[in-house]
Amino acid sequence: MAFSKDFLALCLLIALSISSIDMSLAARHLLDTPAAPPPALTLPTIPPLPKATLPPLPSVPTLPQATLPPLPSTPLPTLPTQPTLPKPTLPPLPSTQIPSLPQPTLPTIPATPKVTLPPLPSTPLPTIPTIPTTIPTIPFPSPPPSK
Repeated sequence: MAFSKDFLALCLLIALSISSIDMSLAARHLLDTPAAPPPALTLPTIPPLPKATLPPLPSVPTLPQATLPPLPSTPLPTLPTQPTLPKPTLPPLPSTQIPSLPQPTLPTIPATPKVTLPPLPSTPLPTIPTIPTTIPTIPFPSPPPSK
C-alpha cells in the first residue's frame, strides 16, 4: 500500500512540474504576441478548363435476319397398351378362438384418516419498506462575509 501512495505522489509531482513549465511558457508567449488581428487570406483564382470534344459514336450495323428451316412433321409414336393383371385371391384366415383370461381382482385400498390442521397464527405480515422518490437537500455552509 505504501508503494502505491509513493508512486501516486511521484506521478503527481512530475505532472505538476511539467504542466507548470508549459503553462508559464505559454503565458509568456501570449504576452509577447501583438494584439493586431492576422491579415485575411485571399484565395487564388482558378483558370477555366478547356472544353473537351468527343468524337461521334459509330453507328450500329444492321444484322441480317436469320431464317429457320421448318420443323419436321413426323407423328409421335403410339404407346403400347398396358396389360391387365388378374386379381389375386387370398386364402381365408383361420378361425381360432382366443382363450379368455381370468380377470384379476384388485385389493381394496384402506381409508386414510382425516387430518385436521391447527389454525394459523394471527400475526400480521411484515410490511415492505418503500424507496424514497425525493432527494434530500444537503445544507451547504454559507460563504464568508465580504469586507
